[in-house]
Amino acid sequence: MLSTPPRPVGRAGHRHPASSARRHAALCLACALLLAQLPACASRSHADGQPVSMSIVDRETGQAMTAYRKDGRTYVAGRPASRYAIRLANQTGGRVMVVLSVDGVNVITGETASVGQTGYVLDPWQSYDIAGWRKSDTAIASFVFAALGDSYAARTGRPGNVGVIGMAAFLEKPDAQATRQRLEPPTPANRLDSLGKAESRARATNEESVAGNAAQPAAPAGRAADSQAAGEIAPSAARRPAPTERLGTGHGQREWSVSRRTSFEKLSDTPQAVVEIAYDSFANLVLAGVIPAPTTQARAFPSDGPRGFVPDPPAR
Repeated sequence: MLSTPPRPVGRAGHRHPASSARRHAALCLACALLLAQLPACASRSHADGQPVSMSIVDRETGQAMTAYRKDGRTYVAGRPASRYAIRLANQTGGRVMVVLSVDGVNVITGETASVGQTGYVLDPWQSYDIAGWRKSDTAIASFVFAALGDSYAARTGRPGNVGVIGMAAFLEKPDAQATRQRLEPPTPANRLDSLGKAESRARATNEESVAGNAAQPAAPAGRAADSQAAGEIAPSAARRPAPTERLGTGHGQREWSVSRRTSFEKLSDTPQAVVEIAYDSFANLVLAGVIPAPTTQARAFPSDGPRGFVPDPPAR
C-alpha cells in the first residue's frame, strides 16, 4: 500500500525488521498505495453507512458530476475528451484501503480487476482525487472519457466491462493498526512539500458519496454542464438525442503524482463496501431513460412578426 507521499505498489512490511512470526504475518498483508496526507476534509459523519464515499469529478470545474439513479444504479454523463477524477473520502477514524476499478481494470496494476488486488490507502478522514492510471511511483496517465474503441480496456482486449467505475473498501485490522503505529512514526509534515499538482488538491466540498446520494444533482456546476450538453445534443423536444458510440476511459497524458508503499492488514478478505458508478454519454443516457429527455422552454415572445391588433381565432 502507499503512504505519504504515495509511491508505486511494493512488498508489504519490507521497511521494518520482523521476527519469523511477524514475517509470516507480513505475507498476509495487502499491498497498496498510501496517499499523501492532506488536511482532514472529509465529513466526519458516517451518514450513508459507507466507510468511504466515492464521486466522479469533472477536472475542468473541480465539481462532482451530477448523479442520476435508475433501477437502483447510479450513473454520470461524461463528455468525450474531458478528463475526470475519482474522488474518495474516508469517513472513518481509521485507515482504509480502496481497490479501484475502471472499465473492469485495476487502476494501479492494469490487471483485470478483482476485489482481492492492491489499492490505495486513505488515512483517517482523508479525501483524495485519483486522476489516472498509475504508471510509476511518480506518474499517472490521466483518466479521459473516450469512444469505446479508444478506451484502455478495449485497446488491451477487454471491452466487456467498459462503462463502469467501482471501488471495494476494506477496513484495517485493529491490532495491525496498533502495531504499525508503534513501528512507523508519523510522517513529518514537511514531507508534504514534495507533492505535486492536482493530486494534492482535495477539497472539503463534494465529499458526499455519489453512490449514497439518491438521484439529487451533486453540484450546480454539474447541472450547468448537463444543460449545455442538452442544448448541443437536443435543441428541441421533437429532436431526441441521436445514439452515439459508448464511452470508455482512455489512457491520457502523463501527469506528476507521487505515491509510496505501505503495509495494510485487512479486517477481512471480504470488502466492507462495494460501490459502482456507471457512465456513458449524455445522449445515450437519455435514450436509455436514465436522464429525462430535454424539453424546449416556453418563450414569452417567440415571434418578431408584424404589429397589429388581435385577430379572431379560427372558426371551429
